[in-house]
Amino acid sequence: MPRDDELVFADHAGRFYAREHGFPPMAGRLLGYLMICDPPNQTIDELSEALLASRSAIAGAVKLLEGAGYAARTRTAGERVDRVSLTLTSLEPRNLTSQLFDAYGALFREGLKLLDDAPPARRAAMEELVASAEFFGERLPQVLAEWRAHRDALRASGELSDPSGETH
Repeated sequence: MPRDDELVFADHAGRFYAREHGFPPMAGRLLGYLMICDPPNQTIDELSEALLASRSAIAGAVKLLEGAGYAARTRTAGERVDRVSLTLTSLEPRNLTSQLFDAYGALFREGLKLLDDAPPARRAAMEELVASAEFFGERLPQVLAEWRAHRDALRASGELSDPSGETH
């Protein structure tokens, strides 16, 4: 059973992913919980119990997250139930705003704090998420400026069409 602070983090993730990505709150809650749960592979029944939600709500959230590439179902030989886990590569940022990376960093630091006493292997994914959010948040303004200059040069050369319809 998750601790109260883990449920609070899952709720924060639910609101964050609803606000930033348009996810239903339950899908965001599930995603947040999958970021910090132990063990990292859980059955729908375990997730339902942990998040105090109906089995059908969890199944719907799993389906959405799986379709978006955020979660994966696996089945161990001999088991009759699927286990759901986070797909870490899916958490690479999908929007290009510094504010979003600041928000990611705050959310991931909150999750990492919950793992202060956890073994390094359990902390590794959250540590990497914090580091990546901080890196992209710092570098994004420069990268966007470089992209815009590159895009403008491509437009000027005719390799990219100008959306305004102007010819150079």
